[in-house]
Amino acid sequence: MKAAFTPRLPQSVVDRLRQEVQGDLERHVGAQQAATIKELAWAWSAPAGFKRPLAVQALTDPWTGLIALERQGHRIAQLAREGPESLPFLIAEIEAGMDRAPEPVAPLSAPTGTGREEHVAFLLAALGQAGQLREKALRTLSRDDRRFLFDHAALFVENFIPHVEGLDERTRPQAEADRRFVQLVNEQVDYSAMIAAAQVLARLADDGWLRRLGEAFHESEAVSAPPPGVTGAVLLLRETPFGLIVIGGPGPNTYDLDQRFALVIDVGGDDVYRGTIAATADIAHGIRVVIDLSGNDTYQASPLGLATGRLGVGLLVDRAGNDVYRLSQGSGGAGFAGLGILYDAAGNDRYFGARFTQGAAVGGMGLLLDLAGDDEYTSFGYAVGFGGPSGVGAAVDVAGDDRYQCGDTYPSSYNAGDASDGNPGNPQFQYECFGLGTGSGKRVFTNDPEQLAYGLAGGLGMLIDLDGGDRYRSANFSQGCGYFFGVGLKLDMGGNDEHAAARYGQAAGAHYGAGLFIDYAGDDRYTSTGPFYNGGTAWDVSVMLGIDAGQGNDVYDFRRSDGLGLAAHRAWSLFIEEGGQDRYLIPNGMGAATDNSMSGFFDLAGDDEYAVVPRSDPAGAVQRGNGHTLLDQAGGLFVDR
Repeated sequence: MKAAFTPRLPQSVVDRLRQEVQGDLERHVGAQQAATIKELAWAWSAPAGFKRPLAVQALTDPWTGLIALERQGHRIAQLAREGPESLPFLIAEIEAGMDRAPEPVAPLSAPTGTGREEHVAFLLAALGQAGQLREKALRTLSRDDRRFLFDHAALFVENFIPHVEGLDERTRPQAEADRRFVQLVNEQVDYSAMIAAAQVLARLADDGWLRRLGEAFHESEAVSAPPPGVTGAVLLLRETPFGLIVIGGPGPNTYDLDQRFALVIDVGGDDVYRGTIAATADIAHGIRVVIDLSGNDTYQASPLGLATGRLGVGLLVDRAGNDVYRLSQGSGGAGFAGLGILYDAAGNDRYFGARFTQGAAVGGMGLLLDLAGDDEYTSFGYAVGFGGPSGVGAAVDVAGDDRYQCGDTYPSSYNAGDASDGNPGNPQFQYECFGLGTGSGKRVFTNDPEQLAYGLAGGLGMLIDLDGGDRYRSANFSQGCGYFFGVGLKLDMGGNDEHAAARYGQAAGAHYGAGLFIDYAGDDRYTSTGPFYNGGTAWDVSVMLGIDAGQGNDVYDFRRSDGLGLAAHRAWSLFIEEGGQDRYLIPNGMGAATDNSMSGFFDLAGDDEYAVVPRSDPAGAVQRGNGHTLLDQAGGLFVDR
């Protein structure tokens, strides 16, 4: 096993471009920026439970906070590139965004030979060490508290919404239970021990050891009677204090899994997994692992039932094959008072999810890491890198031309005003997403101080795609979005991409949210179904930064929306286009601000086409375009160099 290392990181694009635009900001809107940041400082005292330092820093010191957020994304990307041996360090780095660190634990030494029993002994030792750490994490919790955390995780997944219009007899019990859940995680769970338990299990993903394990069992004879729920050859069946250990053979197997199975390893074949797959099944069985070495596999999860850490740790490792994941709610790398990790090393994979899937968490960590292949990610919402209250959710894809979709299932509350006929066929009809790199809390909208105490600050949601020509399509609140002390991060680090969002997309958010969106390279296309707020747009004491870096020739078609530097109600936002010959079709925004806000649009290089742009005055005498600097006296700035 490799020792911890410090990855070599690229220069921060946020820091570099800050130096490029800071002079113009100070010259033209310096006073307004200072006044806006003074307003943002109220984030320190605004009522919300369990704020994270990263969110408060981004809100009160935007440049410093956003530079720190990007650098964390770079560290995560570099560790993901390093492969499975870096998985324990990747877990620690993701948790660092929530100001949480693992307890130091001496790693176990994996067997170097091919003796079967030494590998079994290693597996037992890993399960035992992880189980001890998990029990240490929960030692101050009563049995009733443990039962509550386990049971309420399902209710959180089913009922969570980011915004509640005051509390009544119907909504107050849920709010009270949600607050209790987050409070127990923050104040009574020894979370550092829980992270350490996940790191112990993550070392089972080591490629070298898994190859030796496969060799050790390659010539093994099948047991005479597989356990109930398993078909196909079984090479090892062992009863342990932790539950059953099963090693499946090289041919096709089916696994209907439940709380009986502590660890399943399959050495090959096109397999089918159903039920509770690498997921904590009850309060007594909090450590669960599934490892599949090869084959085109199908996973059909029960609710909270695949790579789900629910008051514990769930780890699924798939090393090869074109796999299909059918993910019920609360699965696919999901954490609820625990850590859930889904690691897929190769193949063109398809992830079909409901809600709270594919790197999603509340009071824990959810990680989906895919190293290679042209992959497809679909979900209903609260997914693909979603951090709810006290949660960090990350979806990291290292290579391939990938497709991402989130939304089109939960109608938006905005429809009451924007699509009053309630017809999904109406072009103005909207859906919620809250995904693709989104952090969100639970906001109680009221003037009642007692009810405000039930508001819960959001966590950190991250979507990081390292390479490939990718396509993103999402509904409201997505793609580097923050809501109510939530922080969202979306980084696309290579390829010619298409980014399509709806309302509050591509570094847009509201109500004490912070978001960062960066596309680092390529000829990219940005679109929106609207009707408002895309591309560096901040609303109501929020901070948003959208960047298209490099010299690509990009298209921004927001004819159904607005954005690219737009702020209102004591907010701070910027959109920076670094270079290339770009085309803009944006009727509103592009460096506009109202109500004690500051916003800026910058195009730093290139001969650009401004086909549809907002006029600078009612007469339309001067238009945004190449070589123009326009100042909105309310605090907006347009600069094209």
